Amino acid sequence: MKKLPLILSIIALAGVIALAVIDLTKGSKKPAPVQTEATNLEGAIVYFDLDRVLAEYDMANDLRSVFETKANSINQEVQRRVNKFQKDLNSFNDKINKGLMTQSTAQVQSQKLQEQQASVESYANQKQQEILEEQQVMLNQIYDAIKSFIDTFNETQGYAMVIATGSSAIISGDIFPNPVVTGSAELDITDALIEGLNANYVAEKGKTE
Repeated sequence: MKKLPLILSIIALAGVIALAVIDLTKGSKKPAPVQTEATNLEGAIVYFDLDRVLAEYDMANDLRSVFETKANSINQEVQRRVNKFQKDLNSFNDKINKGLMTQSTAQVQSQKLQEQQASVESYANQKQQEILEEQQVMLNQIYDAIKSFIDTFNETQGYAMVIATGSSAIISGDIFPNPVVTGSAELDITDALIEGLNANYVAEKGKTE
């Protein structure tokens, strides 16, 4: 009966994972740069604010909403099973303390509780892995959509290089690996990308509806 804290730690970890992804995909809104047109920059090295793209890109927001719903549902079911086990364990201990159960019956009940605990732990581990997989799929979908759009976008713009900047949590490798320490505002193509990404997303949704 000593493994319950492990179960609770698993649930807590799953909750932290969900919150981390929610925070990741929200990004941090920043004031729009003075220069909003991505023109006359052919051959330049430009950058965009990934925090703003994630905060204002409709697809990222839609995916985050779906993920939040799944993560919350998973965490609620895991917590329900933990609570049920805790209730059964408390009832067992209460009967033992009051002498309401024979030793042979107590041994049988104790074995059943151990099996119940193992089942809860296994379920919690499985669902934790599902949350991690859902997180990675969501990040992959966002990356693929942004990368594909930028490739097409740059066919007409002719930039020498497009680099992502933003918070260290996002740029550390989860989505884009290349940060920009500083840069001229006229090289910031964030607004153009957000406008194009959302227009493209709306068009693609219209085809499937």
